[in-house]
Amino acid sequence: MNIVFRVDSSAQMGAGHLMRCLTLADELQKQNHKITFICRELKGNLIDLIKHNALVLPMINDFQVDDLYLNWLGTTQEQDAQQTIQAMSENTDYLIVDSYALDITWHRQLRGCAKKIMVIDDLANRQFDCDILLNQNLGSKKEDYQNKIPQSCKLLLGCNYALLRPEFSKLRKQALEKRKKTKKIKNIFISMGGSDNKNIAYEALQQLDDKFNVVVVLGDSSPHNAMIKSYTKYKNIEVIINANNMAELMLNADLAIGAGGATTWERCCLGLPSLVFVTAKNQEKTSIYLDNIGAICIVKSMLEVQEKIIELQQKGCIAIEPMIQISSSICDGAGSEKVVAEIVDF
Repeated sequence: MNIVFRVDSSAQMGAGHLMRCLTLADELQKQNHKITFICRELKGNLIDLIKHNALVLPMINDFQVDDLYLNWLGTTQEQDAQQTIQAMSENTDYLIVDSYALDITWHRQLRGCAKKIMVIDDLANRQFDCDILLNQNLGSKKEDYQNKIPQSCKLLLGCNYALLRPEFSKLRKQALEKRKKTKKIKNIFISMGGSDNKNIAYEALQQLDDKFNVVVVLGDSSPHNAMIKSYTKYKNIEVIINANNMAELMLNADLAIGAGGATTWERCCLGLPSLVFVTAKNQEKTSIYLDNIGAICIVKSMLEVQEKIIELQQKGCIAIEPMIQISSSICDGAGSEKVVAEIVDF
């Protein structure tokens, strides 16, 4: 099949939408499907990470409206639809769309350009015209999309469909065996997503002392990379830009400090205890749910980070084990394969 992805990345929105689409694209390519990405040239984009065919839509200078997600898109739905149509080939089998700014208005304009449309969503806050809709978040349910999708639309709901790279499912068994031996926190993994505009990673580093080995993963689009790389208070800090071995880094960690975005499911798959900052509105619902069931611990300040680490150190495995067991039960890491099977069979 000829499959086109319409997805963006930027300093504002981060890298999560693009990364999960790349994961799905790689899985589809294994079955010899032809992959094309259509992305807009936005400030801090990560288009260079795309190894598939990539078509770039131009940046619209000085576009500014009151709608957050339209600002992320960088133009109106109508203009984006027209430019996407112009970029697409005539024989597209699937158009896969991952953007909070695009709704039924955009979908209907693209209907004649693809045999089927699939939407990747997290919000359930608008109308859709699509054949398949994926919401990989824990607690997402059919009722969320009542009267928002066509009756014929197939819903793929829940973190059993979480789009994780194969490395996570491959290392899952090893990670869970390793977690059983964790008595104290020694190795800490910090990753706040692709942009980290609030510079949380740097502030978190300042709360840690030299008894911890710390790995900090940053995205290219983070505006604070130079500051973090220059932080040399302790020798046991490793800073990595655009890590390509995230599963291995998480495997070796005893605790993560991170955002409540797409890496949530990666941490859960490997049973990695996590202190989580909710850095965007779309992270709130899932993060609160996971915190309530004990899979993660939401923190709102650096003082809370410090206090929670001290508490975990003092209580040891009594505090760590439940978080490992609960988080690892949520996501098995095989979601990408399941989604591909649904796409191909639909």
